[in-house]
Amino acid sequence: MSGSGAPDAEPVRGAARLRVAVVASRWHAEVMDGLVAGARRALEDSEVDTVTELRVDGCFELSVAASRLAAGGFDAIVALGVVIRGATPHFDYVCDAVAGGLTRVSVDTGVPIGFGVLTCEDEAQARDRAGLPGSAEDKGYQAAVAALSAAVSLLSFPHPR
Repeated sequence: MSGSGAPDAEPVRGAARLRVAVVASRWHAEVMDGLVAGARRALEDSEVDTVTELRVDGCFELSVAASRLAAGGFDAIVALGVVIRGATPHFDYVCDAVAGGLTRVSVDTGVPIGFGVLTCEDEAQARDRAGLPGSAEDKGYQAAVAALSAAVSLLSFPHPR
């Protein structure tokens, strides 16, 4: 498991007034429910009051949704999804497109995006990272904390909007 060395995922001070959007895929409902619940917990623990949730069909659609949300004035975005390897190269294309697309949106807009997109070999790996009972990790919580932490860190710098 590659989770070693990760910073502690703790509530973020100073995030209460941020406008945050959570955009999440619908594929793999059990895993997604865990990821979304983890992000909600992190936002609640960090006392964020203004949260908008948007669901899209798959991970490929996360980038365009994040782009629209970033243009809509959100201070941070949490992108959640899961891609499980199959027997075709589809996995590689989707993973590359999602990572590149979300990075581009964040860099182009200056809006931090917490990357909570699981890229797993199988369903068991995904469940182990989804913050479900018995999971080793809670990537939804971690992605939300990452987005909030970056947004709070950038508050003292002028925003390009």
